[in-house]
Amino acid sequence: MNFAYHATMCDPSFYMPLAVACEEAGFDSFTLPDSICYPEESDSKYPYNGTGDREFLEGVPFLEPFVVIPAMAAITSKIRFTTSVVKLAIRQPAIVAKQLSSLAFLTNNRFAFGVGISPWPDDFAVCQIPWEKRGKRMDEMMDIVRGLLTGEYFSYDGEIFQIDSVQMTPAPTKPVPMLIGGHSKPALRRAALRGDGFIHAGGTADQFKVFIDEINALRKEYGRDHLPFEYQSMGAEAFSLDGVKRLEDIGVHEAIVGFRNPYDGTKDTQTLDEKIAQINWFAENIIHKSR
Repeated sequence: MNFAYHATMCDPSFYMPLAVACEEAGFDSFTLPDSICYPEESDSKYPYNGTGDREFLEGVPFLEPFVVIPAMAAITSKIRFTTSVVKLAIRQPAIVAKQLSSLAFLTNNRFAFGVGISPWPDDFAVCQIPWEKRGKRMDEMMDIVRGLLTGEYFSYDGEIFQIDSVQMTPAPTKPVPMLIGGHSKPALRRAALRGDGFIHAGGTADQFKVFIDEINALRKEYGRDHLPFEYQSMGAEAFSLDGVKRLEDIGVHEAIVGFRNPYDGTKDTQTLDEKIAQINWFAENIIHKSR
């Protein structure tokens, strides 16, 4: 089992020292959230906290992952960086591909790209991207990003995007894994058909096993079950050795660990030293004892 530390929307000035602490403690990955902005007025709902409330995000600072990850990589040497998740469908695919190729170079391939659509029309509106056909846009963007990252000349003729033959360099020396987030049926199908992994954003191991079984069946149906694929899980099971064993038994490869619930709306008042102490406690009591 691998372990990823989730910054849970903490003070972004903590990111770099936390990355160093995670690497020294034995964590395998450090994952960062993504948010562009917060609307003053909106009637949209958040789909992953049970209530739909999104006020927990108001005033919360987010750093752009493509900017901060190279800074974190420069002061570490082993830990992998992931996004959980970048809202891919509101971005422009050629620019994203260029950012990923640069990240792969600067991190020495220590990056995996967790992506989702974004559940909020507000994100699409502020980025001047149509809300309609967002799923099709997402699928085409994944195809384009993969094609541009090969380093070969690549063209595309889709329903949403048309690209003349171009080459993008430097190309990554290893493929950048694309991990799909989201619990909807289209997200599961997208993970099976186009993804290199799936991110389960909260819930129990039993709930996740339902998703794993469905994705595995779809991957077999699509003829992709022979390809590498990873499952990531964020949940309470990772905080006990029995829970880690349960995650391993259902096929989870990486447990994402967050030490607070950012959805409850309470302000994060923990100091950097307190967060590092939690990291070290978890490493001593879970990571090292589970290996």
